Amino acid sequence: MSAITEITLPQLAESQVTATIDRWLKQPGDMIEVYEPICEINTDKVTAEIPSTVAGKLIKILVGTGEDVPVGTVICLIETEGEASNDEVASVSTTPTTGTVNAPVAAIQSQGDDSMRNRYSPAVQQLAAQHGIQLANVQGSGMGGRITRKDVLAYVASEASMVRTPVSPQEATSSQVRTGGMHLSESPRLPKIEIDDPYAHGRGETYIDITPIRNTIARNMRQSVSEIPHAWTMIEVDVTNLVLLRNKYKDEFKKREGVNLTYLAFLLKAAVNAIRDFPIMNSVWAVDKIIVKRDINISLAVGTEDSVMTPVIKNADLKNVAGLAKEIEELARKTREGKLSLSDMQGGSFTINNTGSFGSILSYPIINYPQAAILTFESIVKKPVVINDMIAVRSMANLCLSLDHRILDGVICGRFLQRVKDNLESFNLESSIY
Repeated sequence: MSAITEITLPQLAESQVTATIDRWLKQPGDMIEVYEPICEINTDKVTAEIPSTVAGKLIKILVGTGEDVPVGTVICLIETEGEASNDEVASVSTTPTTGTVNAPVAAIQSQGDDSMRNRYSPAVQQLAAQHGIQLANVQGSGMGGRITRKDVLAYVASEASMVRTPVSPQEATSSQVRTGGMHLSESPRLPKIEIDDPYAHGRGETYIDITPIRNTIARNMRQSVSEIPHAWTMIEVDVTNLVLLRNKYKDEFKKREGVNLTYLAFLLKAAVNAIRDFPIMNSVWAVDKIIVKRDINISLAVGTEDSVMTPVIKNADLKNVAGLAKEIEELARKTREGKLSLSDMQGGSFTINNTGSFGSILSYPIINYPQAAILTFESIVKKPVVINDMIAVRSMANLCLSLDHRILDGVICGRFLQRVKDNLESFNLESSIY
């Protein structure tokens, strides 16, 4: 006799309490192998695939695309050991379940229901951005007319033979974007926001659904600002010798390692060495005590078109400049492709942000809660500087530090920044990156 197995939403991390079904990879009637992915979910931090724990046939989907459900919720039913009897199938299809959606019924209803037509998942937005298409032109086959990755790929295939023209003035002139500042190595990417022609229906507003990741960013930023008494300070660094050192190695490094040797790798090395000297910087507030972390795990702020993620470089103090450069490249790639795992996002103890990558020269960063501080590396700019009563043109950059004033004070942070400055300025043409 066949059995019906309930597949529940697993807890992928201790802090996870809910997740959103992004899309179903299998549909009722499909045969499924053990560990074969059946759906994609969006958590507070990442997008992940949920594998089946049994082999069998998917007979009912209980949670529709776009629904946010608690951990432990039954999301689908799989029939094992042969086919289910008619009574079992009837029982399954008529069992009332709060907040559930029957996939075949949803598919029929979606033909006349466009309530979710403009609700795009991060995966769909990213795929559309990669191919440069307007989601308004794509026909959605998901629940409520929602567009799925399959719909986007089908649209791309149908348009493959057509010559694509720029979809916006920004895209048409992207090659002409000003690239002032030595950090600014590429044209800034713009968020992909679908807006109808304002002259077609009159001017008004466009509504954008809040994604789980954007909701998490809002919650964390609000918590950081409301709970942490922020203060900030800045120091100017002469990185002329660092520029010369990087120029010496960058081409050879690219050929040898296959990744870019960025200025950020040198900053990370300078910062983690300074944290070794000032371990209080690597701490968190715990109400009745301050917890100083032994491992120096650097959270790296990586921005995409739609959000900012903070993947973690574990034990950064044990890596040389070359190792840090490879870690930075790998985490940035995984962030852009939406392939970060939960382990990539956990354990950070100090955050570094490379705001100079898009030309910023001064910023006031918000602390990555519950850490004690965040350091930003601003754009490198050539400036006239007085040295020994003479004016010289030097490559200068600002370092901006936001601090939790419950844990840190101006004296310790001033000394920490000075140590980072000394470490950066100590790089020269004889320094090794290995």
